[in-house]
Amino acid sequence: MSARSSLPPLLESFFRHRLVKQRNASVSTIASYRDALRMLILFSADQAGCKPCELAVEHLDRDIVLAFLDELEKRRKNTIQTRNARLSAIRSFFHHVAAIDPTSLGIAQRVLAIPIKKSHTEVTHHLVRQEFDALIDAPDEQTHRGRRDRTLLLFLGRTGARVSEALGVDARDLWLDRARPHVLLHGKGRKERIVPLPNDLVEALKALMRERGLDAQEQRPLFVGTHGERLTRFGATHIVRRAVATATMSRPELASKSVSPHVLRHTLAMTLLQSGVDLLTIQAWLGHSQVATTHRYAAADVEMMRRGLGMAGVSGKLPARFQPKDAVLHLLESI
Repeated sequence: MSARSSLPPLLESFFRHRLVKQRNASVSTIASYRDALRMLILFSADQAGCKPCELAVEHLDRDIVLAFLDELEKRRKNTIQTRNARLSAIRSFFHHVAAIDPTSLGIAQRVLAIPIKKSHTEVTHHLVRQEFDALIDAPDEQTHRGRRDRTLLLFLGRTGARVSEALGVDARDLWLDRARPHVLLHGKGRKERIVPLPNDLVEALKALMRERGLDAQEQRPLFVGTHGERLTRFGATHIVRRAVATATMSRPELASKSVSPHVLRHTLAMTLLQSGVDLLTIQAWLGHSQVATTHRYAAADVEMMRRGLGMAGVSGKLPARFQPKDAVLHLLESI
């Protein structure tokens, strides 16, 4: 077996040179690609009956990659979106393989030919104002944990930050004592954006910083766990679920909704849209790379569509259907 087809040096050059030096990929991107390739390698080693360090590129052929993707969906119950994200990482690696290892070009081309799987786009879910207010009021403000939880929920719902962006905020990213308070969010792909902060959130953040003894210039995490470490995604999800369980007592309809930190992001987007804020502003606010992503909120607002019907004067009467006279057109219409 050719030494140039050995897997370890290709993996090392992919992560150290292509991702870090050439693409300047973010830490989260590198971690995502690492996890995807690690899972593929463990799966391939199991299929080949050898140790991961003994694998060569030839072991990661098209059939093995397809079997791995099926494994993700069937046994691990991954969504199609997760499956496609794993495939994107694998394809990125094989683009690198094709570029620096000509002996593996055929294998790389066959893997790169694996298509992204089409997925069903689900309706975007959000909370109405009364449900969101009940969620904010759920934590016990008599305890430190409750005050932290309420501030985090308010932060997610007022800024529309992704959970990773909210948890990545340090004290120095906040500007609270100026005429226009705002926060610097560190988004996907090293993209940064500034988001304004409303008065109720500013007061909650000031109180949290005083309680924790945080200085405005410190590079210390804003939201922390029990032992003072930066709060994790799992911890934030648990906070939302705990608040939902309490809020359900006053808003029983919450019990039938799947509420996650990301739903609070959707909630702000829908609130902005229904208030008349244009899509380009919402796109910049949420940090979407394409306005098409933001447009799904407009597609999800049935009431806005209903008002549009009224403004357009559209009635329920349908015009007579076109009846083709030509025999060929009639045939096509009948299919």
